[in-house]
Amino acid sequence: MKKLEILGTGRALAGKRVTNDDLARLVDTSDEWISTRTGIKERRFCDEGEDAYSLAEEASRKAITSAAIDSSEIDCVVCGTISGYYVTPSMACVIQKRLGLREDIPVLDVNAACSGFIYGLEVARGLLSSTGGRYALVIGCEELSRLIDMTDRNTCVLFGDGAGAVVAEAADEGLYESVLGARGGYEITVTGPGPEVSRIGMDGKEVFKFAVDAIPKCIDALKVKSGIELADVDAFVCHQANARILDHCIRKMKLDPSLFYKNMDRYGNTSAASVPMALDELLETRGAGAGSTLMLVGFGGGLTWAGVLIKISDRYKCADQRGGSV
Repeated sequence: MKKLEILGTGRALAGKRVTNDDLARLVDTSDEWISTRTGIKERRFCDEGEDAYSLAEEASRKAITSAAIDSSEIDCVVCGTISGYYVTPSMACVIQKRLGLREDIPVLDVNAACSGFIYGLEVARGLLSSTGGRYALVIGCEELSRLIDMTDRNTCVLFGDGAGAVVAEAADEGLYESVLGARGGYEITVTGPGPEVSRIGMDGKEVFKFAVDAIPKCIDALKVKSGIELADVDAFVCHQANARILDHCIRKMKLDPSLFYKNMDRYGNTSAASVPMALDELLETRGAGAGSTLMLVGFGGGLTWAGVLIKISDRYKCADQRGGSV
């Protein structure tokens, strides 16, 4: 089985900035209520002319440019999402067509909610291993604003829109381990397809209990499988659902809080998009860079959980070193 390294990254932010005060004018809530419980101060919603597909396309183009490869070299596309407009075609197929990628490559979506991007990395690794391919485009993209139930103040304040993407390169050797799992249940739901409008529902207390167990479980499992010491991990990029969840886990594991990247204060919970968006932003701000060792951890609807220990390629270029376009 091949290993993976991250060669390029990109993200796309939806255009409409929505603050907690904006939501307080629509539903019975407040900035204080939201921020103290979640750490979220604002989020992005798709503006006129934007949708999940345009965000995914933008993030993908940026990732391919970052990787400094030609789009014709992409050997598979995997997209983690729960908010595509169609049951079929998959969002990955739409992006394949928009980018003009080759037609002799596997292309598919993965539905693992907030763990979807990390599940997608592992699916891409299997596809590259079985086909002999070299480069995978792995996307996490959501337009959750169209699924929000604005009558439910406990959930409507949490979510936002966005996309992140990476180009991952297969390698015969390297530092890569993954853990994935699920505990089937209905603590997080998105209804549809069917005659009713799709809406997000969530049992927040149960999800909190699940998450504060899943994150340490993933980190411990990756440590055991890889034999690496956590002191040798340069940064942890977890699903950006709730600052209290991350803070609880950091205290429980007695880890350095500065190693855990957070951006949910600006983007909210973007489900499958949150890990690749945070990853690209971390690398852009030089919190990590070429050669870095990272742990990525996701948890969410399903209930699913996933973690990966992965290296940023020594050939990775930060944003101000990139040139050209796709």
